[in-house]
Amino acid sequence: MKEALTPKAAEILAHTRRILAFGGYNSFSYADLAERLNLSKAAIHHHFPSKEMLVTTLLILFRQEAREELAQLVRHVNDPLAELKVYTGHWAQCIRSGDSPFCPCAMLATEMPIIPEGLAAEVRGHFQDLGEWLASVLRRGMASGQFHVDGDPLVSARAFMAIVHGAMLVARATDDATAFEAVVTPAIARLTLPA
Repeated sequence: MKEALTPKAAEILAHTRRILAFGGYNSFSYADLAERLNLSKAAIHHHFPSKEMLVTTLLILFRQEAREELAQLVRHVNDPLAELKVYTGHWAQCIRSGDSPFCPCAMLATEMPIIPEGLAAEVRGHFQDLGEWLASVLRRGMASGQFHVDGDPLVSARAFMAIVHGAMLVARATDDATAFEAVVTPAIARLTLPA
């Protein structure tokens, strides 16, 4: 899908992603986007006839990119503990730099009751994808003796996912980028402790 985008459509999506990370679905209109991009609203509508289509396209691409990057991480690192550190390190860097301080799907998850169902389905899909990836990391880590997890690895994966996204909230609420790592680093360490 990404290959089919025009440069202007890609630029619109990039700006939309930044806006979503800072304010969510209801934080912008096509008029706001047009002003930021120095375009007419009609030019945006040409590429994305509706806001729902714009954000759905963004989420489809975000999910595709995330799945590809997580698969590459496993192929290139192939060490469950290191993979979790690289994953959380990615978000720590995003928060420090301010470029993308919040996962767009996490931001949209806070708006689930009010966003269109198509978007909600993409958000649920992202969390399912991420949960399954984290569970696979935990399973491999358990098999290698790196992690000690009681019970269902998917439940532990969801708990870890909640910690990561909660740490994003804490960093934002306290305006302290170091708060993210202060929360997730001990969470990773706890996974390595014998049960």
